[in-house]
Amino acid sequence: MASSHIPLTPFEYDAFLFDLDGTLLDTADDLGAALNAVLISEGMTPVAPEAYRKVASDGAGALLELGFKSHWATQPKTERIKQLIEYYSQNIATHTRCFKGIESLLIALDNQGIKWGIMTNKPGFLTDPLVAALPALKNAQVVVSGDTLSEAKPSPLPLLHCATQMGIDPTRCLYIGDAHRDIQAGKAAGMQTATALWGYIPSIDEAKSWEANFNWASPIDAFNHI
Repeated sequence: MASSHIPLTPFEYDAFLFDLDGTLLDTADDLGAALNAVLISEGMTPVAPEAYRKVASDGAGALLELGFKSHWATQPKTERIKQLIEYYSQNIATHTRCFKGIESLLIALDNQGIKWGIMTNKPGFLTDPLVAALPALKNAQVVVSGDTLSEAKPSPLPLLHCATQMGIDPTRCLYIGDAHRDIQAGKAAGMQTATALWGYIPSIDEAKSWEANFNWASPIDAFNHI
């Protein structure tokens, strides 16, 4: 292994860290189903997939705001969020799958002895059963959720915690995510960063404006960095 003072090349990462929703897993249709269940129960019009996919990484509040539109301001927000999360938790992996290329990438990392883990802002009570439901994720070295520590992304603390748990220098980690907060957190942790352009990004141009080290159109692009 190269000593830590030698500048990194794209091929010298000791660990890959991944966001979950919109990066490893396509969870949008399960989240959208939960949103639409709430909307229908309140007499509102369901949201089409092309609309909810763009905000699927932004949490329950953003999904509900999208669905209720101008009516969101007058809704009992805590109650609606509880409704959405309750439905989602009971149907957490009905439609969810790994994005195309992810399973091959994780197998390649395992075969090369490169550690990999998951850092998501999803709360642990949702993260843990979701990860357990996807066999492809069974070899994750670490899984850190949004409430594992006192701070979540864009704070770097959860990513630094991941590196500590894996026994890895953060500067030798690559963090891949599909939201601005992912790139902010990765940079603040001293990691290299890659934007998952296959995820729930607002637009290609906006995602590139986050100035990650890499902008990947497909998980296959990561193979050049193993």
